[in-house]
Amino acid sequence: MRYTYTAVFTEKDGKFYARVPDLAGCITTGKTLSDAIEQTVDAMSAWLCVAEDEGMPIPAPTPQAKISYNSGEELSLINADTLKYRALTDTRSVRKNVSLPAWLSKIADKRHFNCSQILQDALMALI
Repeated sequence: MRYTYTAVFTEKDGKFYARVPDLAGCITTGKTLSDAIEQTVDAMSAWLCVAEDEGMPIPAPTPQAKISYNSGEELSLINADTLKYRALTDTRSVRKNVSLPAWLSKIADKRHFNCSQILQDALMALI
């Protein structure tokens, strides 16, 4: 799933602090603003993956005009893609048994097809 939320960035003592008000506890820091943005994408993605996995309600994004922030803080829209995040971070393999017609299995073996890779590619195309 793809999500977009507003993050609030604060610079203090040469460090950038970021929080996503709509996602309780979703906070991070960065050495630069660019780093803080990357860290915010990561923190949001992790927060949202846990919410999806646990069946927790995922809040609707608050319009930027309604986000409260202090003088000197900056707002930015941040995008998170939980499918992309999962593909990058959860690299475990799971064994699945599948059934193929005998004739198709013989052709696949003759042509040295990697059935696991073909199945992965086909499933990714469906997402």
